[in-house]
Amino acid sequence: MATTNNVTELIFTGLFQDPEVQRVCFVVFLPVYVATVVGNGLIVLTVKVSKSLHSPMYFFLSYLSLVEISYSSTVVPKFITDLLAKIKTISLEGCVAQIFFFHFFGVTEILLLVVMAYDRYVAICKPLHYTTIMSRPVCHHLVAGSWFGGFFHSIIQILITIRLPFCGSNVIDHYFCDLEPLFKLACTDTSVEGLIVLANSGLIALCSFLLLVSSYIVILVNLRNHSSEGRRKALSTCASHITVVMLFFGPAIFLYMRPPSTFTEDKLVAMFYTVVTPMLNPIIYTLRNAEVKIAMRRLWGKKENSGME
Repeated sequence: MATTNNVTELIFTGLFQDPEVQRVCFVVFLPVYVATVVGNGLIVLTVKVSKSLHSPMYFFLSYLSLVEISYSSTVVPKFITDLLAKIKTISLEGCVAQIFFFHFFGVTEILLLVVMAYDRYVAICKPLHYTTIMSRPVCHHLVAGSWFGGFFHSIIQILITIRLPFCGSNVIDHYFCDLEPLFKLACTDTSVEGLIVLANSGLIALCSFLLLVSSYIVILVNLRNHSSEGRRKALSTCASHITVVMLFFGPAIFLYMRPPSTFTEDKLVAMFYTVVTPMLNPIIYTLRNAEVKIAMRRLWGKKENSGME
């Protein structure tokens, strides 16, 4: 670390204190994490293999699923193993690494959701120019830009964090490392650093949310000029994306638009967007999308046939 620290190891208080409740949580959350990895991994594989899912929308969806696996894996495996541990510890370096990847994949997901909204805007509002605007090189650049944006955001957060001295308490009142709980352990005033990291996160979240809302307002206005069948098809493709956006931004707005606290409900909300939401995304996209369901059936049908031969 950049400054001298007496603290080298941190202790999580965890989600719950009761050992019985923690064991129940282990039984519940382990299958949820497995479902997250399998479900999102299946979408990545299906889009890559299926010839019918090579449009930009599914190209972006496959990267969103890849980010969901990475985002969840930053927190959940450690959280699940800690449920069976009496003392939940992590090194200071490990804590900083967890914060980096948590923010990296989180902001990358936000930017990918914006890119997907732009894709829907072009497809619905400029259908004659869609293939030209959303060419394969453009799609690659948009995905690369999302990854770079996540990295740039996260590296700023970490450069601010590693300069802080930690020489007092080493107990984090949470079940994973994040900036606000870690800042509370610093043996110096962190009000300026707190404002910087809040502005960094807040500006990205606010601008992205406004872009998402604006894009769908424009889409809804444009749909008035479409036929009823065209409106139905367009709304069907947008509904899954809007649902995922609300699931992602809803808990974040709840946490960051209220005074800081250590209430259990704040941890439960954090648990929702770190554990549950990544599992729901593949369910939402597959249940509401006939093309994905058909492609998955074909993929599994091929595997079953090859296995029988």
